Amino acid sequence: MHINEEQVERHVLAVLVDNEAGILARIAGMFTARGYNIESLTVADISADHAISRITIATSGPPHVIEQIIAQLDRLVPVHSVRDLTEAGPHVQRELALVKVAGKGDMRIEAMRLADVYRARVVDATTESFVFEITGNPGKIETFISLMREVGLVEVGRTGVVAIGRGPDTA
Repeated sequence: MHINEEQVERHVLAVLVDNEAGILARIAGMFTARGYNIESLTVADISADHAISRITIATSGPPHVIEQIIAQLDRLVPVHSVRDLTEAGPHVQRELALVKVAGKGDMRIEAMRLADVYRARVVDATTESFVFEITGNPGKIETFISLMREVGLVEVGRTGVVAIGRGPDTA
C-alpha cells in the first residue's frame, strides 16, 4: 500500500428530505452517476404531517469520496439536511433480518441453539424449517447468517440499516 492511498471507510448518513415522489430515484441516480455504492438504504416518513422523510444510507469510500457524497446530497433541492452519523460521534445502528433455515435432527437442534445465543426469535416454524427474526448491528446480523449457512440456510430478507445519533441533538 502506498502512503498516500486513502483507507476505505463505512459511513452512515441521515438525510432529511421532502416526502415527495421521485426523491429516492434522484438520490439513487446521483450515486449511480458518480459510481458510488449504496450498501444499505432505508426510508421512512418521520413527520406528523407526512411532509418530511428520513433516508438512512450506508456507503463506503475514502474520506474525500464521503465528503463529495455529502456535498452532492446537500445540493439536491428537496434535501433539508445531511448528517454523517459516523463522523458526528456516538450513534446507534440496528437492522432486522428474517432468516429461514431448514433441517432435521441435529441440524435443527443446532439452529435453535445458535438462535438462542444470538437472541433470534422464532416467528414461524414447521416440522422441517424455522423463520428467525433477528435484530442488532449489521455485524451481528452477518455473523448469524454466516452461522446459519452451516446448518441449513434457505433464504434471508434484510431491512437495511437504521441509525440515529445518541444524545439530545437531532439529525
